[in-house]
Amino acid sequence: MNHTVFESNLLKKIESRLPGAAPGVMVQVYHQGRKICDIQAGSTFAYYDLASLTKIIFPVQALILAFQNEVWNLNSKVADFVPDFPHKDLKIAHCLNHSALFPTHQPFFQELIKYPSRPEKRKVLRQLLDHVPLVEDPENKSNYSNLSFLVLIPVLEKIFDKPLEEIWEEIKSLFFPRLSLEFSLDNHPKSDPKHYAPTEKCPWRGRVLQGEVHDENTWALGGISTHSGLFGSIDDVGWFGLFLRGQLLGVSKTAIKQKTAKLFATRSRPPGGGDWALGYMMPTEGASSAGDYFSPFSIGHTGFTGTSLWFDPLQDLLVTVLSNRVAFGREVQDFRKLRPQIHNWIVEGLRRGSS
Repeated sequence: MNHTVFESNLLKKIESRLPGAAPGVMVQVYHQGRKICDIQAGSTFAYYDLASLTKIIFPVQALILAFQNEVWNLNSKVADFVPDFPHKDLKIAHCLNHSALFPTHQPFFQELIKYPSRPEKRKVLRQLLDHVPLVEDPENKSNYSNLSFLVLIPVLEKIFDKPLEEIWEEIKSLFFPRLSLEFSLDNHPKSDPKHYAPTEKCPWRGRVLQGEVHDENTWALGGISTHSGLFGSIDDVGWFGLFLRGQLLGVSKTAIKQKTAKLFATRSRPPGGGDWALGYMMPTEGASSAGDYFSPFSIGHTGFTGTSLWFDPLQDLLVTVLSNRVAFGREVQDFRKLRPQIHNWIVEGLRRGSS
């Protein structure tokens, strides 16, 4: 396959559909472990707010490591680590596959901003979470909620016996020591703000956010959380995808065994109950952000700001997409239509190239 032609054709298609969807977009594609596409269209930046990609990069990997070390198992409950947690039957696995059935969102930031330090904020968060009722029985359909991952903060801090920011440093040094993945702790970016893709003008913060996390609850928690907060480059996220590929296909050695990686990447909800592995999204037939051609065994995640990563082990295909689509307003949905089309164009181009 002529990679230059592949990239050129894909870029032209993206540029024709980009206006109104996002200020810019970056796309990387790896096929069979080889980079075959690395393009950018529109206005792009070195670093992006990865939003919910944080979930699979940080807390999911931390919990996989602890699972492998037999600190917890699939029957472990949140209350095993947080004894005063009110929902005594809620399992850690319920949080990972969103069958905990917390409400989709709660504006905790309105209360959290009253407290200055990160430890104080996390203490108040615990109190707020304790009073949030579950919307249904945990065995019914999954309900995607950031609250499911906020519950994991005290669980992780108990498992690792250190605060969340130190857990991140441990996971990063173990798995991603050379990457520029970072949280903007206390909402101060480590690099010049001009290098970060701006998200949107926040009405209550009164400014365009650039190098500060878009998610309000994460911002109010001091810039770090289990559901969002990481910033990174397209190379960072692409490398993380290769890290997952190495685990799942057994083509590289990491601290995570292939058997454990596959367990967490296996569909964990019954038919009709939700398209989730343990922490990872799986394609929803007819409505996947990975388009129409990724296999049912694919894993990945999306981010509210306009980011995504998908890996299909059957095709050995990895696609990373970064954008700041919320710069046009969080209600604008054009990018959500463009993203699956990008994945379709990629697979169709590969098929033409191999025919």
